[in-house]
Amino acid sequence: MATASPQHLLDEVVNPGQQQEHQQQQQEFLASLETIVLTIFLSIIIIMTVFGNLLVMVALCKDRHLRKKKTNYFIVSLAFADLLVAVVVMPFAAIELTTGQWHYGEIFCLVRTSLDVLLTTASILHLCCIALDRYYAICCQPLVYRHKMTPIRVAVMLSGCWLIPTFISFLPIMQSWNAIGIEDIIEERRALAGGSNDTSCVFLVNRPYALICSAVAFYVPLALMVLAYQRIYVTAMTHVRQIETLQRAGSAPVPGTVPAITVRSSTSSDPMEHYRCRTPMGSSHSEHAPMANSRMRVETKAAKTLAVIMGCFCLCWAPFFITNVVDPFIHYSVPWQLWTAWLWLGYINSGLNPFLYAFLNRAFRRAFLVILCCGDERYSRQASCSYGHSNRACSAASVNGTSMALRLSFLPNRSYSDNGRTILANEQESQDSLGPL
Repeated sequence: MATASPQHLLDEVVNPGQQQEHQQQQQEFLASLETIVLTIFLSIIIIMTVFGNLLVMVALCKDRHLRKKKTNYFIVSLAFADLLVAVVVMPFAAIELTTGQWHYGEIFCLVRTSLDVLLTTASILHLCCIALDRYYAICCQPLVYRHKMTPIRVAVMLSGCWLIPTFISFLPIMQSWNAIGIEDIIEERRALAGGSNDTSCVFLVNRPYALICSAVAFYVPLALMVLAYQRIYVTAMTHVRQIETLQRAGSAPVPGTVPAITVRSSTSSDPMEHYRCRTPMGSSHSEHAPMANSRMRVETKAAKTLAVIMGCFCLCWAPFFITNVVDPFIHYSVPWQLWTAWLWLGYINSGLNPFLYAFLNRAFRRAFLVILCCGDERYSRQASCSYGHSNRACSAASVNGTSMALRLSFLPNRSYSDNGRTILANEQESQDSLGPL
């Protein structure tokens, strides 16, 4: 019988060890690559969130025209909340996610979690206040809007956005009210994660806290936003139809009449295409087809704007808050990977808000151009001209992103009536309160 040589036996012993070592090196390489990619991705999110929200705040500080509008303070306060999310909350969450450990102790774990709940809730409440402000400006007595939305009321609303979240963040979390009844589950999770909050930051909530916190931070603001934007859309479309009626009524050649107003889509690249003032040249059947197409474009633009605002908000926060409510009722069986994905999706909303509520606003865009172009005189002149409505033949007001020419400079503070219903001729306050324009 042939016997194996000592060298052959040695190879059989050594080769499996080499294979295991090679596999281990591959796994370490893939883990390192995954960490690098994840770090870069999270860093981009944080940097973009800081840059966008900081730019909004600087624009308000440098542009006096923006400071004149009370409603712009909602957008700036929102930017400040989102900036704090990016500076205070995101970096620690990113470090914990990439390293797999918590390095800052038990007390700071509670503080970080409280800040997380406080700032994200404040951000969501600001979105709700912006929606309500638009509702008041467009749907509820717009003629007296400036008197209704006084600086004191704006300050009260902003204070509520910051004070209400404290009652569901620092107060219950620092008192451990969220852990009542689930202490054993939390201790078990700590043991699995590393032994104590010194090396892991475990945060679980009981059923009452999950329901109350989710209602205050998401479901109630969501309901108010849906109702407000639904009414805004209906009112905007009513204004469009009323202006169409005035166009048809004013198309007949009547000597001495004022120019008629033409509504055009706000999607045109030429700013003058948003509105045109024309002299009455007589009515023709061929004019009605462009008018119908214009109304369709306006309605589509308004619907898309609302869809983007509500779609981004729901897409970013609905998964987290649905999971937050469901998890306590299924014995906390949701994987931590899913929790982390939903949480960072909500953080991304803080980076999207500057684009949705400021970058789509013409006044803010002009201020951004001045800042980014180091005060280029061309953009400075363009910004100042945009506010000189008295020198224009006509100006555009906007209802929820819907550009409509509602005012003629030679007819200040005048309104046009159609069967007892008044279309406002001076809605500049509404224009600046709408955000996406």
